[in-house]
Amino acid sequence: MKKKIIIIASVVVVLAAAFAFWFSYYFVFAEGIKAGELNYITYKGYVFKTYEGKLIQSGFKGGKSATGASVIQSYEFKFSIEDEQVADSLMHCSGRNVQLHYREYKNPIMWRGVSEFVVDSIVSID
Repeated sequence: MKKKIIIIASVVVVLAAAFAFWFSYYFVFAEGIKAGELNYITYKGYVFKTYEGKLIQSGFKGGKSATGASVIQSYEFKFSIEDEQVADSLMHCSGRNVQLHYREYKNPIMWRGVSEFVVDSIVSID
């Protein structure tokens, strides 16, 4: 009886740990499309080489500068790319306006990239 309880408890603990790992690293928290000017794509890493990039999104900040002019503020969207073909296509698009579809995870995982945002496809390139 005691052995059966230990086995059941062990299975429950292992399943709970597996679910927690999946939820933290593989559950897609959100997905969407970001648009802006592609700044760069790099291939970097010490052990796990991953593709990383940055998109510059420009917009207006609510307010005025000291001179009374409207303030333009840019936002950086840092992301990782898993698919080598998507990364290769984007490497030739630096400085161009792009729309990228991304998935957001709760935590980054080292072989997927350093960002919790992972671009999985290109929607458009202008």
